[in-house]
Amino acid sequence: MGIGFRTTVAAELVDRGVAVTAVDRVRRDVPPGVDFVQDDVTDPTWTGYGDADAIYALRLPPELQRPAADLADAASIPLYFTTLGGDPVLISARMQETESGPVYVHNTSARRDRTHN
Repeated sequence: MGIGFRTTVAAELVDRGVAVTAVDRVRRDVPPGVDFVQDDVTDPTWTGYGDADAIYALRLPPELQRPAADLADAASIPLYFTTLGGDPVLISARMQETESGPVYVHNTSARRDRTHN
């Protein structure tokens, strides 16, 4: 979500066999194998969020944390995000340490069944 010009994570996920759809409010160039959808987290219109397993946002600013969490809650999927420097986390999230630094995880309270027959 909000891929901007930072496409490394998306490219690495694709290299690991993960299907990735990058989303931004303006058209962005994305690495090979990454799909792109133009959408705005503050006024989402794309219906594909419900098909995702998670939402990830790098350097998610405080003012977009609530809309991103609301979108993840509506789709019943977790939101993973990092902040920029000293930006506060304004939503319910737990910190998870990674090799690259902290990642925050907002888990929706309504988990949908992801069992495939």
